[in-house]
Amino acid sequence: MKLLLPLILAAALPWVLLAAAEGPAMTDVNWVATAGYGIAERLDAGGGGAAGQCWDALVELKACTNEIILFFFNGEAYLGKDCCKSIRTIMYGCWPSMLTSIGFTAKEADILRHYCGPPAPVPGAPPSAS
Repeated sequence: MKLLLPLILAAALPWVLLAAAEGPAMTDVNWVATAGYGIAERLDAGGGGAAGQCWDALVELKACTNEIILFFFNGEAYLGKDCCKSIRTIMYGCWPSMLTSIGFTAKEADILRHYCGPPAPVPGAPPSAS
């Protein structure tokens, strides 16, 4: 029962964030809002692309919520490749505390991080010192 509330929150928050990303843009000093641009486009307006990857990972995490629920409730020892990719992107490249922010406990976030492993090394990059 302790796990039910975090799972409900984990399932609901991505829907809320996705709705915000698809909603109408607000006008501010640095951005002239154009109809059809949502928060994801505004956050990625600098052209860096990293914020867009983080939003994409969050949307993908929403898509694999059922897999994550089965992983914890039924002891399913399998999460899909895309689900793990989004978990790695969020944990290692975006917001390491995001999973706890959307309702997972720190222990559950650690389990997911360890299950999915670290991101694959970039081809041609020198090995890390750790």
